[in-house]
Amino acid sequence: MRQAEFGRGGSRIRWTETPGEEPARVYVHGLGAVSAVYHAHVAARPELAGRRSLFVDLPGHGISDRPQDFGYTLEEHADALAAALDAAGVAGAELVAHSMGGSVAIVLAHRRPDLVARLVVTEANLDAFPPTTAGSSGITSYTEEEFVDGGHARVLGEVGPLWAATMRLADPRGLHRSAVGLRRGSEPVMREILTGLDKVERVYLHGELSGPLEGVDALEAAGVRIMTVPDAGHNIMFDHPDAFVQAVAGDT
Repeated sequence: MRQAEFGRGGSRIRWTETPGEEPARVYVHGLGAVSAVYHAHVAARPELAGRRSLFVDLPGHGISDRPQDFGYTLEEHADALAAALDAAGVAGAELVAHSMGGSVAIVLAHRRPDLVARLVVTEANLDAFPPTTAGSSGITSYTEEEFVDGGHARVLGEVGPLWAATMRLADPRGLHRSAVGLRRGSEPVMREILTGLDKVERVYLHGELSGPLEGVDALEAAGVRIMTVPDAGHNIMFDHPDAFVQAVAGDT
């Protein structure tokens, strides 16, 4: 396990990694998740093995610290991730990022273009204030104090066992602030950033079962490769790991 300080007060962001060839692949999880849980099973596949791979847990999640004075905005998460990559000596990396992690990765590429050469984002949030069906809405329906004082436990009982298995490991206050920051979005907003990253190879994975992806034509016109994965929902790495691995490997 490795770690790096972020923010104020000596809090640490942590990750595990496997050795291999550069450029590194950096796996980033979504809201209430853990990077290794969502990505280690695909990173070990023969098509992806042999590359240096980092599994980073964002602040408030997994094995990383949970500072109570941290804002947990997308920008702050991106800066914490940058601190990890700087400490790891990573540059020009390939970021493989899911859901909120995809939004963080997009913001990171905007703030620190030296760190990111390729983005493979799965069902990343691209717009501020998504529909109420988004997973973050159940969390932000509570105030922060309501969520800390019982709301977290209620949401765990509503989201199903897969998401709850990792969400229960997240700090309630950090989880709520992360959900609020995700729904607020970045400035400029994630979609605008993604379409403007013309020096970065960009792949967007979308699960067919999630319904139509908004703004496909504009994304493709901007050079973003859209891959709609059949028979898959939000968690494509679990629903269709073969397609996920092919997309990361660049074989499709």
